[in-house]
Amino acid sequence: MIAGSTSILAASLLLVSCTSAPPPKPSSGIAYAGPAAVNLRQDLGPRAASIGTIQHGERLEVLEMRRRFVRVRTSKGLEGWTDANYLLSQQQVSDLDKLAEFAARLPSQGAATTFDSLNVHVGPSRQAPSFTQIPEGGVVEVLVHRVAPRVTVLPAAPLKAKAKPTPAKTKTSSKSSSKAGKKDDVPPPAPPPPPALPSNWVELSRPRGADLSGDGTAIAPAEPAPAAARPPSDDWYLIRSKDRKAGWVLARQVSLSIPDEVAQYAEGHVITAYMSLGKTGGADKNNWLWTTSPSGPQPFDFDSFRVFVWSIKHGRYETAYIERNVRGHYPIEAQTVPGEDGSAFSVVLEDKDGQVYKRTYAFSGYRVKMVSKVAYQTPAPPPEVRTTQTFEEAQAPAEASWSDKVRDLRKRWFKR
Repeated sequence: MIAGSTSILAASLLLVSCTSAPPPKPSSGIAYAGPAAVNLRQDLGPRAASIGTIQHGERLEVLEMRRRFVRVRTSKGLEGWTDANYLLSQQQVSDLDKLAEFAARLPSQGAATTFDSLNVHVGPSRQAPSFTQIPEGGVVEVLVHRVAPRVTVLPAAPLKAKAKPTPAKTKTSSKSSSKAGKKDDVPPPAPPPPPALPSNWVELSRPRGADLSGDGTAIAPAEPAPAAARPPSDDWYLIRSKDRKAGWVLARQVSLSIPDEVAQYAEGHVITAYMSLGKTGGADKNNWLWTTSPSGPQPFDFDSFRVFVWSIKHGRYETAYIERNVRGHYPIEAQTVPGEDGSAFSVVLEDKDGQVYKRTYAFSGYRVKMVSKVAYQTPAPPPEVRTTQTFEEAQAPAEASWSDKVRDLRKRWFKR
């Protein structure tokens, strides 16, 4: 009897201890894993021990935030820390869906190959969260080009160096100390006098007539800002992946995949777009249209375009048409021109008057001619994936209670 009572008491104590465990910490918001795989760490910092991995798109409960680190809980109850740049809010997931829908309607400006594993960002910024990754040698489609300022992270404040211990004073002779005292008492030499003004300084100070405006005031010459004063910037591409995702990548991390036998004529410029114009009769070789730009960020998408045709006689590509020193913008597109044989294409160029026009060219054999020029309406920019400072879950509007509905009905009927 006593043994039975003891067993019941032990079971009761065990049950009480189990039920008295603290409840799980409530979440303050919802986040989604961005990259293909994200490590969860036991503590703050990238060097903390990894306790698990979460996959792209996995829904997480946000428990705590400390600067750029977030403590999350998975659907299996695993809790750990990760970088906020690896997480997406509900708002950003919705914005990415809109960006993918927009990108699905854009014409491709050429396929591009990645040099290495490439992070795809939600915006044209290195600090923007990355939500997927293209493997080395992966192929994407280039859609939009944008130049964005490079946001640099300020370096941390330098650590204060420890004060060096004061060396112990050594005994010196009275003669040496007296010499040192005399040396310290000598005043520093006086600075040299400023150089004298030239004899014709008055004439040199007068502005020239060409430097004066109509009211006689001097006009400051307009000089371009030195390169050192310009904020650093990067070229970005909006790309479309094979699984129809859309995002931003650094342009220098991809290479347009036009054949090498054509790319060798780039003359140090960057190929920014290309398309096939059909095959040459009698040879299984594509004719190509490409656009190029000088290296480095530019306020346009290309400054020249060229049509290459395959020469059966010489067994190489030759230039059928070229225009240089233009200010061109995406997109280049294939066109259909009634009454014209062969292929046709269009490019978007700025004229000297600053107006933007869409020019259409017909292409047949070695002959390229412009057949139309119309004003071009710049399309809407890609939708932005908004930045977020919180992972709070969007709350659905609460449904009105039965008493609230009756009260509202009475107000409408009796005006009170």
